[in-house]
Amino acid sequence: MTGILQRPYALTTIGAWSLVFLSAFEALAVTTIMPEVTADLNGRSLYALAFSSVMAAGVVGMVAFGSWADRRGPAVPLLVAILLFAAGLAVAGTATTMPTFAAGRVLQGLGAGGETVALYVLVAQVYPAALHIKIFGAFASAWVLPSMVGPFVAGLVADALSWHWVFLGVMLLVAVATALVLPALRGRDRPAPDRVPATADDARRVARAAVVAVSAVALSSLGDLERAPAWLLAAASLAVIAVALHPLVPAGTYRIRPGLPAAVALCATAGGVFFGTEVYLPLLLHDRYGLPTWLSGITLTAAALAWALASAVQARLAERANPAVWLRTGAALLTGGAAVELVTAWLHLHPVIAALGWFAAGAGMGTLYPRISTLVLAYSAEGEQGFNTAAKSITDAVGGSGSLAVAGLLFGLAPFLGPFAFTTLLGILTMLVAARVVAPQPALVS
Repeated sequence: MTGILQRPYALTTIGAWSLVFLSAFEALAVTTIMPEVTADLNGRSLYALAFSSVMAAGVVGMVAFGSWADRRGPAVPLLVAILLFAAGLAVAGTATTMPTFAAGRVLQGLGAGGETVALYVLVAQVYPAALHIKIFGAFASAWVLPSMVGPFVAGLVADALSWHWVFLGVMLLVAVATALVLPALRGRDRPAPDRVPATADDARRVARAAVVAVSAVALSSLGDLERAPAWLLAAASLAVIAVALHPLVPAGTYRIRPGLPAAVALCATAGGVFFGTEVYLPLLLHDRYGLPTWLSGITLTAAALAWALASAVQARLAERANPAVWLRTGAALLTGGAAVELVTAWLHLHPVIAALGWFAAGAGMGTLYPRISTLVLAYSAEGEQGFNTAAKSITDAVGGSGSLAVAGLLFGLAPFLGPFAFTTLLGILTMLVAARVVAPQPALVS
């Protein structure tokens, strides 16, 4: 079988992988240079907004561009998303005030969210179904690799040149990656007679996405409130998200119906387990064990490496392995990793145990995500791929945000034990959801 790095897919694979990598790199690089940016632009008061605005804009971008790609095809939506992302990089990279910088970040979020879903629709059209697991395994590595090199490279560029070039340099690389993808975009638009015009439902979906995004940003700000108001705001925000999100996901997602709905729900629960645990792990190693920051950070790097390795394994196995088995395996590894952190904090075990547990959790995520992405496309009919991949990405973001908010509130009640107990229980739910993703005889769409 032809591989994703062989003709006729090689240039498309390299270009698409590069776009995913650059989007992930930029998201992580900003974390490193933000103290310098806010000091230079006198904008420390907008520090949090520079991050939360990107996530909020990304959710809106996923919904808007997902619907657009379903109506027209992936070519034009992808190019517009790339232009928005590049424009955001240019605005941020040349900003002389913090509001201008924040505006650039909003454009980056819109473009990055649109890129994600448009690339998934392009994959569905360009690559045969047998290669989907391979390309999604490659995409997973493109998301993980920046966590290993992004902060170091960003700091190096900022020190050697200036923080402006962290954005402007990525913009130049985006142009190169786009040139590699262009040949695959020819003829990928729907013929004019087959194009579906935008409807009031599309506008309502974008509006609901905005509500979800604003509510998720509200969740991220709970740490600054007193305990009782924070719990009330968390409950209200989660309720608003649940109502607004319902039309943005496949029917049956809340009931975890087997097949596509369960696959989308699995993204929410798995993301909640991983990110709700990961944020407190370095703090545990630093506060309880006195490890230096760089050493506790190695634990996170090890998990990122395990994620990349497991994704590569899934790409190599492709369709030779039963996806149901690997989804259960990935969920078990992820849940086991969260449980190890709970037991470590409870019994004050050696920090090496915590590192090994989180390595297993990273392997679980690397096993789950390529399989989920492949199945979401496999279960999607023509004209639904953008909607369904947007739903997968949104639930991933919302699951992580909601888990972080709840874990943060529990941390105030029972430091470390509260968040880790919560994510372990969420992991058990993840295992139950994973068992329902592959229907007994799924009618997969090629």
